[in-house]
Amino acid sequence: MSGGMFTSALRFAPLYQHRVWGGRAFESALGRVLAGADLVGESWELVDRPEAQSVVSAGACTGLDLNTLWSRHRVDLFGAACPEVGRFPLLLKLLDARENLSVQVHPSTLESGRGLGEAKTEWWYVLDALPEAAVFAGFRPGVTRALAEKALETGGFEALLHRIPVRRGDSLFVPGGRIHAIGAGCLIAEVQQNSDTTFRVFDWERRGADGAPRALHIQESLACINFEDEAPSIAANLNGNRFSCEFFSVSGLEWKDATVAGLHAGAVFLVTDGAMEVDGEVFRRGDWFLLPAQAASALLAPCPGGVSLVRVALPS
Repeated sequence: MSGGMFTSALRFAPLYQHRVWGGRAFESALGRVLAGADLVGESWELVDRPEAQSVVSAGACTGLDLNTLWSRHRVDLFGAACPEVGRFPLLLKLLDARENLSVQVHPSTLESGRGLGEAKTEWWYVLDALPEAAVFAGFRPGVTRALAEKALETGGFEALLHRIPVRRGDSLFVPGGRIHAIGAGCLIAEVQQNSDTTFRVFDWERRGADGAPRALHIQESLACINFEDEAPSIAANLNGNRFSCEFFSVSGLEWKDATVAGLHAGAVFLVTDGAMEVDGEVFRRGDWFLLPAQAASALLAPCPGGVSLVRVALPS
């Protein structure tokens, strides 16, 4: 396939993941069709891993998987400055938290280098939230490792966590080493390193689908938690703003008029409000699409009422 084929947006088929804490919000809030009646907690929207591959679901590239695209055409897709790594370096998800997720931590690059799994830093965008919804991120001031260990043994661990109310449009950075949990009633878009390492430290006394308590990873979690981490704050308005870390950058965009892609190409987009048409393909709230670097001339046409998007770019 020649590079000239990458002149419009690419849509990928979502990979739905059943989770005990999940729900049906992808159906009720985003209008998607979910097979069966199982609880769906995650939708892997763009993933390049040995156990999971995103596949293009429409257009000239239909049927191609992300690993093939990244391996053979990454400059066409993301530009000459994209990182030269073996796999697409991010994993983009949606999460439907009908219940609280487990309190967990991911390794930072430092702990990953010590053999504690794949490093994972992530960023959350709240697509929707019930009125009392909250997330948990970081410990309250003064919490030490000794205090956390005692609470895990005697109870009251959840009281040590920093609870942050959230509403639609909020965002939060979660670096590796920060203890965290998505709270019940949140519909979250997540940008993260390409990793599936999660250590559960506390799970709200929950039992799994088999009726047994879910496995915890206490020692691994304690080895990864950054106890000097300051309790974070929510970013309430991404529109027109940009956040970046060493692994990715995210920008908030709002358009009411048709726009030529130009320098916006070479990135992945999430529609957060409204809808947009690209060469006859309409992307609605909750949809992700990849706009190749070679699609700089593509016309991005907001539907009536305009469109709000999050643009996700790779580091140079």
